[in-house]
Amino acid sequence: MRKLHGIARPTGRLGVVCFAAMLTFAATDVVRAADLPAVPYYTAPEPLSAYSWAGPYLGATLGYEWGTVDNNNTRPSGVAGGVEAGYNWQRGAFVFGGEADIQLSGADDTLSPFEFSNPWFGTLRGRAGMAFSNVLLYGTAGLSYGDLRADSFNLTESHTSVGWVAGAGVEVAFTSRWSAKAEWLYLDLSDSSFSLTGTNNGLAADLLRMGVNYHF
Repeated sequence: MRKLHGIARPTGRLGVVCFAAMLTFAATDVVRAADLPAVPYYTAPEPLSAYSWAGPYLGATLGYEWGTVDNNNTRPSGVAGGVEAGYNWQRGAFVFGGEADIQLSGADDTLSPFEFSNPWFGTLRGRAGMAFSNVLLYGTAGLSYGDLRADSFNLTESHTSVGWVAGAGVEVAFTSRWSAKAEWLYLDLSDSSFSLTGTNNGLAADLLRMGVNYHF
């Protein structure tokens, strides 16, 4: 047996046949290995909510308020706008948190001899909803508070009262930091005793508004 380039090569007819058979088997294995399909890479499935809504945010709102005054025929309405702040937690697609806002309002109405207005109001609410990546659908409810003012014959009387608020909205994130929302709220400020009217008056109002938020 001789060696050629480090490979033992048999001599004689039988050795040549064996050597040729070994080369054939080796070539066959190489061809089979080349035909095997490539092992695919494992790709983890994307989470249901790829965008994260978790964390604090600060924003501004602008909308329109219209309502009715208890025990009076006035219907105050007007533009309302202000600032808001909140915090979200997220578990999968479920988003929940709290939000507070304070608003200035131009809602008023006059029905002689009385004028009623709602100069300002605020809310303290919980929010909960479902996120579809950068789109959040939510409901909200909580506490409302604000001022109801009556004017008559150059006399003014105002009362700050507390009530409840509820509503729903949709918020869309258009960058990792900024989002915009559309929201409807119904707020109810409890009755207070007004000397000017000689009765109890409160405010029930709808609020439709848009807003922008910055997420920290």
